[in-house]
This record gives sequence, C-alpha cells and structure tokens, in this order.
Amino acid sequence: MAETSDAVSAGLGRPSRGLYGSDLMVEVLRALGIRYIALNPGASYRGLHDSLVNFAPGEPPEIILCTHEEIAVALANGYTRATGEPMATGLHNVVGLLHASMAIFNAWCDRTPMLNLGGGGPQDATLRRSTDWVHTALVQGNLVRDFVKYDDQPYSLESVAESLLRAYRIATTEPKGPVYVCLDGDLQEQRLSAPLLVPEARLYRAPAAPAPNPDALREAADLLVNAEWPVIVAGEVGRTPQALATLRELAETLAAPVIDADGRFAFPNTHSLDLTAAREPTLRTADVVLALDVPSLGVPLGPSVRERESLQLAVRPGTKIVHITLLESERQSLVSDTMWLLPVAVPIAADTAIALPQLLALCRDQLGADAAPRRAGRRTRAAAMHAEARQRSQVWIEQNWHQQPISSARLYGELKARLRGKSWALVHAHGRRWREVLEVTEAAHGLGGGRGAGVGYGLPASIGAAIGYKGSGRLCVSVLGDGDFLMTSNALWTAARYSIPLLILVFNNRSYYNDEEHQERIALRRERPVENKGIGVQIKDPAPDLAALARALSVAGFGPVLEPDQLGPTLDQAIEIVQGGKPAVVDVVTQSR
Repeated sequence: MAETSDAVSAGLGRPSRGLYGSDLMVEVLRALGIRYIALNPGASYRGLHDSLVNFAPGEPPEIILCTHEEIAVALANGYTRATGEPMATGLHNVVGLLHASMAIFNAWCDRTPMLNLGGGGPQDATLRRSTDWVHTALVQGNLVRDFVKYDDQPYSLESVAESLLRAYRIATTEPKGPVYVCLDGDLQEQRLSAPLLVPEARLYRAPAAPAPNPDALREAADLLVNAEWPVIVAGEVGRTPQALATLRELAETLAAPVIDADGRFAFPNTHSLDLTAAREPTLRTADVVLALDVPSLGVPLGPSVRERESLQLAVRPGTKIVHITLLESERQSLVSDTMWLLPVAVPIAADTAIALPQLLALCRDQLGADAAPRRAGRRTRAAAMHAEARQRSQVWIEQNWHQQPISSARLYGELKARLRGKSWALVHAHGRRWREVLEVTEAAHGLGGGRGAGVGYGLPASIGAAIGYKGSGRLCVSVLGDGDFLMTSNALWTAARYSIPLLILVFNNRSYYNDEEHQERIALRRERPVENKGIGVQIKDPAPDLAALARALSVAGFGPVLEPDQLGPTLDQAIEIVQGGKPAVVDVVTQSR
C-alpha cells in the first residue's frame, strides 16, 4: 500500500479503482488507449469480459463481437492498417488461439502491431473445471511464439500491468508486430485485497524510431546524385503516411522513376515518374536502386513470372542497391518472408520517415547545375515510358470492356467511374492489374496487407479497416476473390451488427484459380491432360449463391451479376446502401483473371 502511494506521489500512476483482477486489466487497456477489442466469447476470459461490460460501462475498449477468432484477429489487422492504432483481441484459451493462429501469422507478415489477449487456467489445478484441463497449456504462447514479437503468461496480479505494458511497447516498437499475453482465469476473477497501481502508460511507450547512420546516408546520396538512371522501389513506406510527401519530393528532385512494390500505397500512379506498370524495362537499365522498406527485395527486383528455379533478377549484376529499413532487426524464423538474400551496397537501418527528409536534403545539397540536363533527360524518358504504359493499359481496358464473363478491366473501370469526385478507400484489392485502372493518389487508396497469403484474410480485414474509417466520409471498397470470401463469409454478421459501411465486390471466377494455373503448369511439364486442371479446384456444380449468403447474415446482397452492362447500375444500388451507413455485397461473375 505504501509503495502504491509513493508511486502515485511520484506521478508513476494512480490507484486502481477495480474490485477484481480483470478490472485492473481493463484499466491498463484504457490507459494504453485501446479503443476496441475484437473477440469471440469464451469462458477462459469470462472475468475480463465482465469487466469490459460492467466496470465503468461506456468506457473503451468497445467489444466488437466476431463469429470466429481468425476473423477477430484479421479485423484488428485491417483496423490498424487503416488507422495506425493497435487494437486488442480476445482469444479463448488453447482452442481460440489455434483458431486465431493463421490470422496472427498474417499480422506477423504484415508487421501489424496488435495486443492479442488469451485466457487460460487456472494454473492452480485444484480450481479447474473439467474442460479447463484441455483448455489450459503450461505455456500457452508456445503455440504462436514463432510468429509473434513477444508472449507472456503472468502469474500474479502485481505482474499483470507490467506484462501488458511491455507487450504493448514491444508491439509498437519498429519493426512492429503482434504480441500475445495469456491472462490466467484465476487472476481475472481474484478479488483485489488492496489497491494496485495503474501505471502511467506514457512512461512505457515505444522508443523513438532510429535515425540513419550519417556516413551511410551520405554514401547513398552520392550514389543517387551521380547515377545515370536511379530507380526508387517503394515498399511499406505508407505505414507512416507523413513520409509519402517526402518520397515524392525526392523522386522529383532526382527525376528518379518510382516502382510501387505492390504493398501499401506509396506513390501516385497518375504521376509521370510512376513506372510500376513498366517495372522490368525500368529496372533493366538502373545503375542505382533505392529500396524503401521492401520486405522481400527479390519480388520487385525479380521477374514477373517465377517458377521453381534460381532467381533471375531484373536488374544488372553491377546495379548498386541501397536499402533503408528496420526489417533486419527481426529474429523469428518460422518462415523467411524476407526471401532471397540479395547483395546490398548500402544497407541502412533506420525509420524511413526519419531518413527520407535527411536523404532529400543531402541530395539537394549535392546536386549541381551540371546535373540539370541529365535530370531533364531522365524526366522526359520516364514520362514517355509512363505514357506508353498508360496507353497499353487503356488498350487492354477497351479490348476487355464488353467481354463476358466480366473482365477485371470492366469491374475496376465501373468502380472508377463511381469513385470519381468521392473520398474513398480501397481496403482490399484482388487481381494483378487494378492499379492500371483506378486513379491511386493517396494512402487510403491502397492499404496492402495479407502478405502471409492466407485465404480468408480479406473480408474481416476489410471490415476492420472500414471500422477505422467509419465517420470519415470515405466510401470504403473491398474487392475479394470468391474463395477468400467463402472462407470467412460469416464475418459479414459483424459488419451487419455494427452497421459498418463497406462495399464488398466479390471477384467470382468460381475457382481457386491460382491453383488452376499451378495444375496447368504441372500438367504441361508432365505431358498430362491440361483440361483436368479444374478438378478439385473449381467452385461450381453447384455454384454458391454469394448474394443469398450475404442476405442470410443481414447484409444487402446483389447478384450474381452476369452481364457487363448490369454491373454499373448494380453498383449504383449497392453504393446507395453503403452511403446510408450499411454494408453491401455485389457478386460479380468474372473471367479467371
């Protein structure tokens, strides 16, 4: 008691107002600024659930009820990608954590900070009910330890606050990621015998992000300024949107073309220096590449079509690579999602939001008048390549506009016409060429995510992002594959329950088509019948009624849309519902790609 009083006097916190251990847990979550907790209810954290509902009701965190733990975690992932604010999840003991593990893995690959809270125990076996035995692990975090930044299982109420604060700090320290804390059921339900301290959360916040090494940054600037054809490859820069304006300034200062690495939005596709649609020819003559937060360099620097063979880079062997990132600080190794180890001439461990303004200043200082003609030539060359790529895209759109089944060019073209003049967010994209159709000009126009490549991520993550944008006036749009949609379609119930305005377009090719392509390659290689590639892959005979599925979960459902000319009017009806504050699903029967 005296220690608590001394800590309060020193400004280190305040006395808990709670009566039970779970009350204290909720007080710490509130101190951390957690606004939402997505969960599927479970007896292992019934104490925490009670405190969320009945201890100072009306205060955050607000419960977002989900029909599956994988949905809860994916929803938290999407919310954080939209807002930058970590969310909490509630995962029912061993079984809930197992359900959630795919989505936690995805959050790990996405470097998304979130506070996953589990329930377990009691560790005191004399207090267990029958089902507590199979729902309690000695160290529950072992299930996900290889793809979280931190896990803990505190064994006293005095240690709970420290555990939550440490977990949050680790989750929000670059490179960010998910964490897991198991809260013993007995501790949740234990009555407080004396007031414990609710620490001052700001004293335990993540450290400031690191700045770049000055010598390395000068070396990078020297390479860029003296390059004949420098190329910028932008990865996850958009996780700090304030860095995007500086990225654009740097590109314009150097007259350097930019390639978006197909993650978060980083550079407007309407800009004359955007050569994402001409990636390989742009890289082929690059003498310097500046990579910014690119999780897997071999993807944007490699070929468009990859098979099981040695990586053939699109850049020349002598190309100098500069990479600014903090991803080298990661240690887990269940998978190697950084992929190939490439030679990097100037590796720089720094936060790109801090490094870019400094790099820009150095480049401006070093650029002399003699560099002006070279930059002008680059600018002209890049603009011509940009215009040529746009023209190719336009030809592709026109050639595919009237095709049936509906083409991706038509789907995104009709969407583009309805987004014109509106504030909008593309919270999930499907297909390879959407960037060639939509005018992608700001951070909300491409959230990225789903780097773990697990089917089922798209819908709940889209709902989470739409929660983050709710009230902003943005029209939130999600384009999903039918296989992805079907795997977590029950997430629609959460969208209906909380009136989440979200337009969901299902790109319904009635197949897990990515695997059809793989089966075709194998069949050709083995000289076997290619026409059998759809067996065990296609989603037809019978074809699911996705619109009816949506309606069954109290979400407006339209379709299946079969005729290209039906698509625009159907989108108009669905958008009217979304602008009225509700979700809507449009099932569009499409071509394979």
